[in-house]
Amino acid sequence: MQFNYIGNEARPSSSDRSIPVIDPSDGQVFDEIQRSNASDIDAAVAAARKCNDSVWSKLSGAERGRLLMRLSNKVAEHAEELALIEQRDCGKPTKQARADALALVRYFEFYAGACDKLHGTTIPYLDGYSVLTWREAHGVTGHIIPWNYPMQIFGRSVGGALAAGNVCVVKPSEDACLSLIRVAQLAEEAGFPAGAINIVTGYGHEVGDALARHPGIDHISFTGSPRVGTLIQQVAAERHCPVTLELGGKSPQIIFADADLDAAIPMVINAIVQNAGQTCSAGSRLLVDQAIYEPLLDRLGKAFTNLRVGPAVMDLDVGPLIRASQQQRVWDFLSDAQVANIAMVAQGQVVDEAPETGFYQAPTLLRDVPVDHRLAQEEVFGPVLSAMSFKDEDEAIAQANATQFGLVAGIWTRDGSRQLRMAKRVRSGQVFINNYGAGGGVELPFGGVKSSGYGREKGFEALYGFTTVKTVAIKHG
Repeated sequence: MQFNYIGNEARPSSSDRSIPVIDPSDGQVFDEIQRSNASDIDAAVAAARKCNDSVWSKLSGAERGRLLMRLSNKVAEHAEELALIEQRDCGKPTKQARADALALVRYFEFYAGACDKLHGTTIPYLDGYSVLTWREAHGVTGHIIPWNYPMQIFGRSVGGALAAGNVCVVKPSEDACLSLIRVAQLAEEAGFPAGAINIVTGYGHEVGDALARHPGIDHISFTGSPRVGTLIQQVAAERHCPVTLELGGKSPQIIFADADLDAAIPMVINAIVQNAGQTCSAGSRLLVDQAIYEPLLDRLGKAFTNLRVGPAVMDLDVGPLIRASQQQRVWDFLSDAQVANIAMVAQGQVVDEAPETGFYQAPTLLRDVPVDHRLAQEEVFGPVLSAMSFKDEDEAIAQANATQFGLVAGIWTRDGSRQLRMAKRVRSGQVFINNYGAGGGVELPFGGVKSSGYGREKGFEALYGFTTVKTVAIKHG
């Protein structure tokens, strides 16, 4: 049984209820977490406020940085333990789980170095005045973390908030929270004061709603679906609480005839099968110059056929989806493709060793997907790649921008002028040219436009969202 972690203490929920924890690789229950409620959020916010007022707000940036660096080192020491936790809890293949743990190390390391570098400005003004600005922490920030990358999103969200001088109340997904409870314990071992990091588990409609509504929360960071993001905004607006939202994407990979296909193809594949396609920035739409459409699909199809899917411990190309309902969601998309006579180019293989009770889906490559079909418009959140062709730059841009989302885009061309033209015209928060994802890029501001949300996490830019500006005007004669 796993407990909430509030004020550096393991605490059962006041509800005296629990939620089963299921291993996606075999569909079996192996642990329980607390089914918390609004009272538990009250306790976490109170612990955070006490910490902020008595300890955290009095620390210098350098002192916060040393604590974050110690936490980074602690996570590094326990990286293999955290990876094994994430592997079983989320169904991540070993290499992905290890990469997530090491990314968390890097997030804390990056933000440790940023703590004392968040400066204000001086403003030239009227004679006899000196005007300056300070950046001040919000105070107590709320973080609603999804199930697809709990450690990484914790690092980019909570790491940035702590660096900026806030204390945090975290509501992880009920499907993936075990690693974050362990990180909170490591934070205590690293010397974090009681109440700086608080973890409260439970369902979104109970705990997430209570966190978003709580009058003691000064800023909300949410990663999840546009539908829930809208609800978060509405609730927060009632008390004028600022929010940062990352709400997913339907990101295009745009490949021109002059692209280096040997470099592009492995990245195109990885961008849709990583984490079984359960990635907000997944390159789920493939837009290909009609001059190379057929040969590219032929090469991709052969590569897809060789992809293997199986239990997380087998460390294959793809692990299971997170839960049965997510598996059914992917099946529904593929069923719609059949009804619409959308052709399948190729599928990977689920290995014989995969338990029938696990939540597996073979990577699937579809072709000639209509721009207005839901497979080209909605997040599947599974390993399904939808391909379509274009005749020129204008059509490529029209297709790329033809969704409600705008999170990430990939552009593959050797033409330098075209690279910049396309990067300027595509509507997305990040653009990658002749690469995709830039290896994770802890330093790179991340967020979207349109229904992909607003505000930025990752990099130094994230610190601006976790602070507010105060202007001080001094009249001295």
